[in-house]
This record gives sequence, C-alpha cells and structure tokens, in this order.
Amino acid sequence: MRMPSRPLPIGTLVLALLSSTSARSAEGPSEDAAAPPAPAERALGLRLTGPDQIGQHERIEFALEVQRVFSNPYDPDEAALNVEVTTPSGQKRRVPAFFQQPCEFRLIERGGRKAEWIYPAGPSGWRARFAPEEVGTHTVTATLEDRGRSAALSFTCVARSGKGYVRVSRSDPRFFEFSDGTSFFPIGQNVAFIGSSQYLDTERAGEVFRKMAGNGANFARVWTCCEDWAMAIEARKSAWGRSWSWNPPFAPIPGGEGYHSDEWCVLLDTATRSNLAVSPSHPVAVRPGTKYQFTGRLRVDAGAGLLLEVNRGSLGDAIRSEKPGQWTTFQRAFTTASNQWWLGDVTLRVSGKGRVWLKQLSLQETDGGPDLLWEADPNRPVRGVYNQPDCFMVDRLVEAAEKHGIYFQLCLFTRDHYRFALADPQSAEYAHAIADAQKLLRYAVARWGWSTHVFAWEYFNENDPGLPTARFHRELGQYLEKVDLYRHLRTTSGWGPAPKHWAHPQLDMADLHWYLRPASKPDWRDEVAAVLDRAALVRSHATNKPAVLGEFGLADDKWGLSPYMKQDKEGVHFHNALWASAFSGLAGTASFWWWETLDPLNAYRHYRPLAEFVRNIPFTTASLKPATLVTEKNSRVLAWLGRDRAWCWIFNPQAAWWNRVVAKQEPGGVEGDSFKLAGMENGAYRVEWWDTRLGKVGREDWATSQDQVLPVALPAYSADIACRISRQVGVR
Repeated sequence: MRMPSRPLPIGTLVLALLSSTSARSAEGPSEDAAAPPAPAERALGLRLTGPDQIGQHERIEFALEVQRVFSNPYDPDEAALNVEVTTPSGQKRRVPAFFQQPCEFRLIERGGRKAEWIYPAGPSGWRARFAPEEVGTHTVTATLEDRGRSAALSFTCVARSGKGYVRVSRSDPRFFEFSDGTSFFPIGQNVAFIGSSQYLDTERAGEVFRKMAGNGANFARVWTCCEDWAMAIEARKSAWGRSWSWNPPFAPIPGGEGYHSDEWCVLLDTATRSNLAVSPSHPVAVRPGTKYQFTGRLRVDAGAGLLLEVNRGSLGDAIRSEKPGQWTTFQRAFTTASNQWWLGDVTLRVSGKGRVWLKQLSLQETDGGPDLLWEADPNRPVRGVYNQPDCFMVDRLVEAAEKHGIYFQLCLFTRDHYRFALADPQSAEYAHAIADAQKLLRYAVARWGWSTHVFAWEYFNENDPGLPTARFHRELGQYLEKVDLYRHLRTTSGWGPAPKHWAHPQLDMADLHWYLRPASKPDWRDEVAAVLDRAALVRSHATNKPAVLGEFGLADDKWGLSPYMKQDKEGVHFHNALWASAFSGLAGTASFWWWETLDPLNAYRHYRPLAEFVRNIPFTTASLKPATLVTEKNSRVLAWLGRDRAWCWIFNPQAAWWNRVVAKQEPGGVEGDSFKLAGMENGAYRVEWWDTRLGKVGREDWATSQDQVLPVALPAYSADIACRISRQVGVR
C-alpha cells in the first residue's frame, strides 16, 4: 500500500533518510521507493560528530549520510545500516546504526513548575554509537548491506580507568561483577514512570539519581513501556483516546479508495459526536513567535463543514469538500504568541449537520519540518516504530546515570501489545511478535547499548508467567548474543512466581516481584520474614544465577499504594527490608516501588549505612554462604559466611514495621544475647559492631573459634545491629 504524502513525523512511521546538508521535502516515499538504488544512491557518507580521541568505554558517535528513502527506517529488514569497526588487534565489530530525530531541550515554567520542553532540532538522520574497549587506533566504515560502503575513517582510544559492563560473575554465578572482575552488588529502587504528567520527568529523575548515588545506591529500574501515561518507546500513544478508556472516533475510510484497505480515519457526526478534542498524550511543544500550519484531508456530507479551533479561537471559516463525496486537502495557518511554548487546546467542531471524515491531520512549521501531531495518525502501527521524544528522554536518562554512577535496568516492551500474540509458539502471530521484539532490541542496543551504565535489558514488566514463552526468550536471547557486542544482561518479570523464567538459560537473572499486602502470605506484618521466604522461593529455582526482588514494598490488596506508606515517615519497613534482602541469599537488595513516596520522605538516607557495610564483601570470590539463625532471646541473625570471615545483620523482631508504625510499640532493648557460627576456621577473630543508621563502627570485640565454631556475644541493642567478623592471623 502506498503511504500518503504528509509531513515527516517526529514520532513514527514515514521517516526519510536525510543527508546532513539538506532536508528532504515533506512528501512521503514515491511509488518506486522500494526499487533498487541508482548508482549515485549507493554512496554512504560517514563522519565523526565529535573528537577523534576518546577513552575506553566512552561513547563515540558517527553520523551516516544517506540519500535513499525508506518507508520505515526502524525496520532493519528494509534499512539495515551498520558501521564496521576494526579494532587495533584486528577484530571486527559490527555496530547497528539507528534512525533518530535530534531534539532541543529546555525547562520552561508551566502550571507552576518547571516543565520539560522537547522540540525537534534539525532534520532526522542516522547515527551509530560505539564504546571501545581496546586502546589504540580503530578504523570505521558504514555499510548498507550489499548496497554500499563508505570511505573509512579512524579514531583513537586512550586508556581510562573504569570497571566496564556488568556481567554474571564467572567465579560465582549467583552474583554480578564488572567486566574487570570487580564485584557489583545492586542497591537501589524503581524509578519506573517518567513523563510530563508523572511525579518524575527526566530532569527530576536525574535529581533522584543524584540523591541515590550520594547515599551509596547504585541501581535503578526504569520503564520504557508505559503506554500513554509515561515514557514508552513503542506504544499506542494517540491524540484520540487513552489506553485505560480506549474508544477512539475511528471509522473505515469511506469511498472507493478504502476498498480492500484497512486504513482508518477520524469520524465526527452531529448525531453522536459533533466536537472532538485533539489531545496527544504529551503536551505538544512549539516555538514562540513562529508560523505553523495544520494540514489534512477531509470529506464531509452536504451541508456540513469542519471548524478547527486552537485555544478556543477558530482558524478561519468552516472547511468543506470542494465537491460532495470527495476528499479535499486543507491548510490552516497561525502564529504562536511571543511567550507560547506549548500548543494548547485544539478542538475539531462540526459546522452544520452531518458527518465529517478526517485523515492525515498534521502540524508543522510553515517552513517545513517534522510533524508535531504524529499522535493524530490513526494508522500509525503500534509495534515496529519508535517515538522519538521518548527515545530522547532515554538519552537523557543514560547521561544522568553515567554522570551519577547509577546502573539502570530498562524494561522495554509494552506488555499488552505482545502478550496476546504469545499463546501459540507455532503460530504466525508468535513469530511476528518475536520479529518485532528483536527489532526493538536492535534499536535499544544501537542507541543505548554503548553505555556501561545500562545494567540489563528487561523484556516485560510482569508478563503472564503461564504463557509458553520459552521460544520467545530463547530466540530473543540468541538474537542479543549476535547484535549486542557489549553483552548486557537479559531478564524479564512475571505477575506472579515464574519458575520457567527463572530457570531459562537465555535469561541471565531471576526476578520476582512481591509486595507486603494484607492478603499476602507470608505475613505482611513481618517484612524480614517475608523477604527471607520470597528469596528462598526464587533462589530454589535459580540456584546458579543471580536472583533479585525486582519490585517490593507496601501495597493494599488491589496493588495500590498502601495507606501505611506515608505513616512510616522513618522508613522502618524500607530499612528492615533493605538489610534483610542484602543477607537473604539474593544478588542485590530488594528494589522498592513507590518512588514518589520515598522521595518526599528522603528515604535515600537508608542506603548509605548498608552500602558502606557491604562495600568490601567479596561476593564473587569468597564462596560465601547465606545463613539464618535465631538466638535464645529470639534475635534473628542473617549472615554471609566464609571460612575465615563473616558479615552479619542482627534484627529484633519487635522492631518490625507493623509493631512500630501501626501498633506504635517501640522495641525493647536486647541484652546478654549471643549466637554461634559453624564452619569458621579456628583462631582469633576481630568483631566490628556497626551502627546500621550511621554506617559506622561503634565498638570492637574479640572472639575465638574452636572446633570450627565461633561464639559471638552480642552487645546490648534495640532494633538492629550489624557486625563484620574477620580472622586475625598471628593473634591468639
């Protein structure tokens, strides 16, 4: 089917490949766009966008200059552009290129707060990003399959300190390590919903990253799959409705041109709906004092017309068909005010009586440029095209993560646009879902895979664990092994326990989501016991890979925010569950939800003491074993044990969140308690007692192991205390 002529959208669908020296016409591809390129079109241009010398694991970016036009530049089956990098040792690295719309960013006052203004800056085009690991001179060429190869250029990589990418540990696969072998223990939370209508936008998310890192946290989980309420790379974002109440004013194209076609248009009818708001899911940014024009095509009943209103003012007279029953192209121009940074309200209204059919509605500067109303296209595919404002937002988050030392997990696929196709592994729909998912993974690798601070690709947030997804995970995992030369971790999550996911060989880590809810078992009033129980469950199915609690926190029985969250101003449940998860046998701490509640409570302060305590635990090299003990006075002792050292957290069950927050009962002091650690080499041990609120050593004791049993006498404590135990050679 021939694509209609219309301005280039900033978000999706018909995007041309542009050279760096001139922007193309706003027309869509011609009928012969799929024909083999003429010889003059075979040439590819390649240039560096920055310096030709960078450090190891730093980003170097290339611009690819291409004259050919593609109907969907996000589809590598049609537009397989790559750069080929030859390293100093002679290895060849194939790096996928990606199509992008450059954007300008500002913070502008809007509605009493600073709002993010994101606007297209210049023509769309191709980029490739690479992070070298080898020191020396690299040679680079661009390729478009067998249709052309650019002239070569070179850059130099110089030595830089850095740990590299996060991997599954080679020496102990229960844990994570960097590519230099340094242990990595994730401490952090979810920062999932990011967008103009959310608590966090990219600027505020960067500030949260700063606060987290300043308190010792190093991990965040971010969604790029929020449909139309927040950031989503691939989703049905529409100017005609919302996902939670989807009832768009769509109708089949009337007339002969809709025959054998699945095209849709927008329908207004005075009998049912005579006016309609054009309401994109994101505020439409415009430039002050700039000329714009709406364009589109319509068909109306005799006696009917269409009024186009912007901020309650009509743009001219009613638009009518030139001839009854025929489609008519229209244009309406206006100029933004000198202080206007957003489009504002747009309304379509029927003049007279009858029906109005509308298609190809767009908004662009009168001098040309991308379509700012790309959400108005009812025929925009849900899968296979990636909206560029949200991709730009991910760029900003990567920059913030790099700046503040946060390693973040990107949850990529909008679940409900895939899961219904995954019922039958032998079906064409299943294979199509795999193909579309692979293309999105390729784009993510091309645009963000260079960063050492991308911790993992997460396919879905809480997909149905009962679906037959083994083939899906296998083929996506194998595909990433080919295209992701940085070998980022791969994972997914289910809406309940998912042993099939946890054991899958192409998923590098096991992830369980669980909340403290009144209906939950184990008892939601005891956060430490609950963490230990859930950790044991996921670890029992993932004995030889990292396992995490990817979501955790207080919730009501309908999975909403618990009314007790704001009552817990001291973060009792947060503190206790963080420490419990760090000693539960998991590969990192539980990642809390409810970031918009944790932030006002400044809960980040709870990260630092734990981060200081675990900083020197040799998770990947000491063959550590988790242990849980109960003392005679009912203290719980959670420990990581080695042969000649141990790290312990001791908890008074009376200090559970329910007792302190709801029952208003502060824990009594514990005195004269002790515990014994088995399997410890004989000898003298130093015992450092840590204050878990300050992250400092409060006192030191000595203990002696005999018959490989080390008795440890507890000092008096109230809620919880920690200790670091190490054998002292040469001391009796």
